[in-house]
Amino acid sequence: MDKPTVLAKTEAAFADLVAAVNGLDERAMSRRFYGEWNVKDILAHIAGWQHQMAAGMERLARGERPTPEGVDYSDADAWNARFAAGMRPQSGETVIADLRQSFATYMRAARAIPDDRFGEGKTINRILEASGYGHVEEHLPAIKEYRASLG
Repeated sequence: MDKPTVLAKTEAAFADLVAAVNGLDERAMSRRFYGEWNVKDILAHIAGWQHQMAAGMERLARGERPTPEGVDYSDADAWNARFAAGMRPQSGETVIADLRQSFATYMRAARAIPDDRFGEGKTINRILEASGYGHVEEHLPAIKEYRASLG
């Protein structure tokens, strides 16, 4: 996908995610339904990856490797748990605010990548799929199903 297409797809997925959680009260945000996780945990870990990958895209725009020296993202479950646990004491409102802020930073970083760096198999496209639209698409069905179960 070219830059405009992949950015639009990422923005649309994020809008769908926000719409799916809009209006949930604190009780609904905090009830476990996804294994040991709740809506806040899912949103916190999405935001956590957005924070990490925004910094990675900033490095990529400077011609550096997206992953900082000495950092290993291969144990995604450990990172996910850390992101979720770090925001667990926060209110749903705070988690959503962090998600929105992380997404804004994430998209600024993506837009700063030169157009010619986008395309099939390119690093930026893989980042935007893994931590952007693809990540939302992974979790959105469960959130929508949970929301429907609330009545």
